Amino acid sequence: MIRSLSSLLAVLLLSSTAASAAGADSAQDALKRFVDGVQTFEAHFEQTQTDDRNKVTARSSGMFLLARPPASAKTGVGRFRWAYEKPYEQLSICDGVKLWAFDPDLNQVTVRNARDALAGTPAALLSQRGGLSEAFVVQDGGSEGDARIVRLLPKAKDGDFKLIELTLDKAGAPQRMRFEDPIGGSSEVKFSAIKTNQKIDDTQFKFVPPKGTEVVDGDSPPKAGVATP
Repeated sequence: MIRSLSSLLAVLLLSSTAASAAGADSAQDALKRFVDGVQTFEAHFEQTQTDDRNKVTARSSGMFLLARPPASAKTGVGRFRWAYEKPYEQLSICDGVKLWAFDPDLNQVTVRNARDALAGTPAALLSQRGGLSEAFVVQDGGSEGDARIVRLLPKAKDGDFKLIELTLDKAGAPQRMRFEDPIGGSSEVKFSAIKTNQKIDDTQFKFVPPKGTEVVDGDSPPKAGVATP
């Protein structure tokens, strides 16, 4: 989304304007296939984080499952399971109402209102059904084989990301996501073993704290957690 046609010479203005419009249409079409066509999504992911010098600071991997809300749903919050397996286990589950962030090593889970907790996050971008055009400027990033690259520039100036880039296949399924933060760091998530629009067991999107787990209310002022009986 950073690639701009504004630097082209004035004599190419007509053709660059046409290319920009065509590119925007292609990006919008790809985004529409993603929003309307991908109801469920399951994949293995590999995540790489880099700093402002492009030095790798962290690598992680795991499984991601997503069930987006139907068009008739009253809430726009989807359900997902983001399970980190390496280098250590962590689990985030959204049941459509609450977001559960579980750290097995600490034996602690933090619970928050899903809509508030996910606002502006990559998970919200994947799981929500609408509102992308309202929240982002959509630009075409070209193609990568048969896949279309869509770049999203947040309209809000105080967000966690200055750029979000999606690589979507012909069916609209994401193959890759890349995020750039305001201080020059980035995070890239690559998906593999992708399955779309297949039934996912509802239990994958439910979290019951194990016995003895400390449950922390993330929407309240800091206080001691309450252990489950």
